[in-house]
Amino acid sequence: MKIAVYGYGNLGKGVELAVKSAPDAELVGVFTRRAPGSVATKSGVPVYSASDILNYKDSIDVLIICGGSATDLPRMTPALAKDFNVLDSFDTHASIPEHFAAVDEAARENGHIALISAGWDPGMFSLNRLYANCILPNGCDYTFWGRGVSQGHSDAIRRIKGVKDARQYTVPVPEAVARVRAGENPTLTTREKHTRECYVVAEEGADLERIENEIKTMPHYFDEYDTTVTFITEEELKANHAGIPHGGSVIRTGTTGWQGENRHVIEYSLKLDSNPEFTASVLVAFARAIYKMRARGTVGCQTVFDVAPADLSPLSGAELRAKML
Repeated sequence: MKIAVYGYGNLGKGVELAVKSAPDAELVGVFTRRAPGSVATKSGVPVYSASDILNYKDSIDVLIICGGSATDLPRMTPALAKDFNVLDSFDTHASIPEHFAAVDEAARENGHIALISAGWDPGMFSLNRLYANCILPNGCDYTFWGRGVSQGHSDAIRRIKGVKDARQYTVPVPEAVARVRAGENPTLTTREKHTRECYVVAEEGADLERIENEIKTMPHYFDEYDTTVTFITEEELKANHAGIPHGGSVIRTGTTGWQGENRHVIEYSLKLDSNPEFTASVLVAFARAIYKMRARGTVGCQTVFDVAPADLSPLSGAELRAKML
């Protein structure tokens, strides 16, 4: 399976690492909007200009698009799905149906396969929400993220005029998590479940009040949360916020019995030292899946719900039954 990366930021570098660990994949190139000569890959794989990508249509089985969900992926993924089998990690939950429709149209019209929103949420958390709902139809869903750095939210802040760099931490409200795990089945608003902490390096002379207001009122990202914005220096950001950890939990509480007398809690949790490296590992597994699916004739846009678990693995069916079933 010949994989290429479109975009060489934190996520693209993570894909480079993940492909190195995949026994059935080869990274054939990195495509960047920067000057190719200014980008050096750790593995030594060639770097090409994004504007030249159509020259390599016959050399790429799956193109992994590593852009931001705020502005990049809604434009990039449908455009590239016209000429390549693609997947992305689009994570603006409210806009997934719209993004799916655009990518599906582009992929189907040109006989390609695509997969959107692969990662850990959406992605692995989505799968666990689905499994838990099927198993415990009488119950409640809860998803808690963090404490950790959200790449998408940090990227959205960096797109604001006057922002030089930023890190955004999503933080679960401890009282809310405790109530859910205790089986109380509380009804929680978005604001009651999480807070958001933003650490921002502003450009010299920037309007700090305007930046803070734009962050706190940003739809889908911050407007429904209690958000704190702290302006710090570039040196402070590098010293105290260099890592990109994350994690969280998907919890479903439910009951069985004639009168709901038996309670059950299903919980799937992640604790990640590197958000982009883990997300990249999910992307490479799903790249394998759509590569297999395309070989069987599947076209159009897919999500993690449409992928058979066995397609994620490089092992054969016999090996999976012997080792993992």
